[in-house]
Amino acid sequence: METGEGAGGPGGPDRPAIRFGCASFNQDSTSLALGTKTGYKLFSLTSVDSLDCIHESAETPDVFIVERLFSSSLVVVVSTATPQRMNIYHFKKGTEICNYSYPNNILAVKLNRQRLVVCLEESIYIHNIKDMKLLKTLLNTPSNLSGLCALSVNHSNSYLAYPGSATIGEVIVYDASSLSTLTMVPAHDSPLAALSFNASATKLASASERGTVIRVFSIPEGLRLFEFRRGMKRYVNISSLSFSPDAQFLCASSNTETVHIFKMEQLGPSGEDEAASWSAYVGKMFSAASSYLPAQVSGMMSQDRAFATVHLLTSGQRNVCTLATIQKLPRVLVATADGQLFIYNVDPQDGGECVLAYKHRLVGAEDDHVDCTETEGSEVTEAAQACPSYAATAALPASGPVTATLTGYSEDGGAKRGEVIPEHEFAAGPVCLDDENEFPPINWCRDGTGGGQGRRS
Repeated sequence: METGEGAGGPGGPDRPAIRFGCASFNQDSTSLALGTKTGYKLFSLTSVDSLDCIHESAETPDVFIVERLFSSSLVVVVSTATPQRMNIYHFKKGTEICNYSYPNNILAVKLNRQRLVVCLEESIYIHNIKDMKLLKTLLNTPSNLSGLCALSVNHSNSYLAYPGSATIGEVIVYDASSLSTLTMVPAHDSPLAALSFNASATKLASASERGTVIRVFSIPEGLRLFEFRRGMKRYVNISSLSFSPDAQFLCASSNTETVHIFKMEQLGPSGEDEAASWSAYVGKMFSAASSYLPAQVSGMMSQDRAFATVHLLTSGQRNVCTLATIQKLPRVLVATADGQLFIYNVDPQDGGECVLAYKHRLVGAEDDHVDCTETEGSEVTEAAQACPSYAATAALPASGPVTATLTGYSEDGGAKRGEVIPEHEFAAGPVCLDDENEFPPINWCRDGTGGGQGRRS
């Protein structure tokens, strides 16, 4: 799943100094990418009690954007040294696939199996990820200083969402497959702060800069399905939104110490709630009456409180959250700007306060290596598996059978001859790419400004 922004914020090289440049979860939350002062790291998220560093690169310093395509070896990197250039690497081979340059600083990069999207302050570039051909340039988009955008992970519905206004919370939903505008959603009265699609791209969650209300809309219709109230006492900066794999839950993190988890009631085919409850019944009655009441009154009645919450140890710092299934149990993962990853257990039946399972140190106080951390009231993480050096990673054979196995990386399955993975393979588990021989089939790339040529893979 796409989880949106890094822990350092997507604002690019002018952001305040922190211990690392960014943190991002991959599309199905099986991997965490970390941009550091010396390069970037990739961690496997297949276990709660151990955090395996599957790759570390020191080739590009001061990385503030790093995005990995599912569990493949394709990684997109942007550095503060060259904030207008995007580099695409095959990290297992240790080679650069290509690079692209743009007229202004890159603020965000999103990718799925079909498209790669680059967001600048007032323009968006859409590439075909198979050959990196530039398919469409959306010029003169509303000023978007944070680079806010969301790209669905579903290749059948490859939708892009971005702000339609710099002053109010309009969302433009763009079909990145047909290269046409799908709909415009009037989501909030204030400018947007966060966007996220669910895995099937049938729902879109949004939050405004006020941070008090989170709304969920149906896609492509743009109808409001749910409205959740995070709180009324204060405005906050919501840093990330993320759906659970089954789209039953939505988590929201902010600059406060609380991460909220909301539950979305599903209706049966007959339109009746299969798991009827008094609150759900009252909610439906309020929704039915909302069209006859003033907007302020109907809005207050339709808002639901959090189903579960996470209380972090600190507040006031940016973070990124995701909902994932690890070792067959639902978890909330929160990567914070002070270089830590928190994993919480979620009770999908009763909700309530989530229990801290493990805390991992991503960046040490003295250096950039993962170390053991003990936290009062939580388990102690085992010593993380040593990161293979960049030289050792690059030394892996470029073709033929691969004998070395990296945790979180699959050698079999996946795309053949550049074909799109069938939908049923998404349901079976993480996307597997045979990228040692077949993926990515990118032979060459042109410079985004037309003035250069990328390297061959």
